[in-house]
Amino acid sequence: MLNKLKILKALSDPTRFKIIELLLRNDFCVGALSNRLNITEAAISQHLKVLREAGLIWGEKRGYFTHYSVKQEVFKELSEEFSNLYELCIEKNKTCNNSCHKKC
Repeated sequence: MLNKLKILKALSDPTRFKIIELLLRNDFCVGALSNRLNITEAAISQHLKVLREAGLIWGEKRGYFTHYSVKQEVFKELSEEFSNLYELCIEKNKTCNNSCHKKC
C-alpha cells in the first residue's frame, strides 16, 4: 500500500518535482541531475534520498555510478488513488442538490 502522505510531501518540493520530471524521461546519475538542475551533487543526493524513502525511485549501480529511475507502478497506483477521489467528487455532486448546500 502506498504511503500517500509521504509521497505527496516528497513531491511538494519544487526541486524534487523537477527531478521526478527528468527521471520520467530518462535514467540519470547524481552528476547528470546536478548539471541539469544546476545544484550541487550533495543537494541532489539529499533529494534522491527523500524520493527513495517515499518509494518513488530506485537506483541501479552501473559501473562506478548509480543511475536512478522512477518506479512507474507507484505513479500508476497514485493515479488510481486520485481517480478514486475524483469519482467521489462526482458522486457527491450528483447526490447533493441545492438544499444540501443550504444546510452547510
